[in-house]
This record gives sequence, structure tokens and C-alpha cells, in this order.
Amino acid sequence: MIATEDNKMKELKEYIASIKNKGRIESHLIAVLHKAQQIYNYLPEDVMDEIAHEMKIPTAHIWGVATFYHYFNLKAPGKHVISVCLGTACYVKGAGQVLEAAKKELGITEGEVTEDGLFSLQPARCLGACGLAPVVMIDDKIYGNLTGKAMVDLIKQYRKNAKAK
Repeated sequence: MIATEDNKMKELKEYIASIKNKGRIESHLIAVLHKAQQIYNYLPEDVMDEIAHEMKIPTAHIWGVATFYHYFNLKAPGKHVISVCLGTACYVKGAGQVLEAAKKELGITEGEVTEDGLFSLQPARCLGACGLAPVVMIDDKIYGNLTGKAMVDLIKQYRKNAKAK
């Protein structure tokens, strides 16, 4: 596990080094934060501290940027990320009920992670599958024409698969 973490930090430091000669390094902060989130799936505190050190930018500035933009996650996501589409087509066709069923089954609300770390739940503005509304994306897989009951069944199936592994 430590070796994997070392490799992740090495990849991030190499990325920062690759942009150091491309103008003012501060102007690349958002790109560096995106890269860090791509590598770690969120922005751990120690990683942001390391970014501040490597880029010679105050840590407070790093945190300010990371907390300002909604895209950045400051806590680790669940093993399975559930995104419920709340775009117009999905909402009109019952996405609100699907979201409520997921919240009740998981015991969490949007932006939270289940106690076991298996799921995180987030709203999505549009998943681009309006013809299948309402839709949910779990990790990278789209599920369409959902009902509250179908959402609960999906969560139960993911839990069952997790226990089988």
C-alpha cells in the first residue's frame, strides 16, 4: 500500500515539475488540483500540503481554490459513487423519488459516504441519457428507467457483490 501511495505522489510531483517552466506556476494550480484528484479520487489534506510546498504557494491559497470550486472533493468517495441525474427530463420522470429511495436505503444524503465506505451519493445536473430518464450512474455504468424500488434493488445488488468478493 505504501508503495502505491509513493507512486501516486511521484506521479503528481512529476506533473508539477512538467509545468514549472510554462509561465507563472500559480496559473496552473487548478490543473494541478485536477491532476491530484484524478490520481487520488479526492484531495487529501497531506496532498494539498505537498502541492503547496512543491508549487511554493501558501497552503491557505490551495485550500481556498479547492473549497471554492464545486468539482473538487475534500473527502474520499465511497468505493461506488452513485450519481442521480436531476436534469429536467429525469426530474420530471421521478428522479426525486429515486434520490429519496437511495438516501433512505443508504442512510446518507448527497455528498456523504456510507459508514462502511462502500457508497457515496451525489446529484448530477445531466448524465446525457435523457431518453432513459430517470437515470443513475454508478461508477461508470448508466442505469435507466428507474423507480425508487429499482434503485433500492440496485444498491442491494452492489452490496451483495461486495460481500461476495
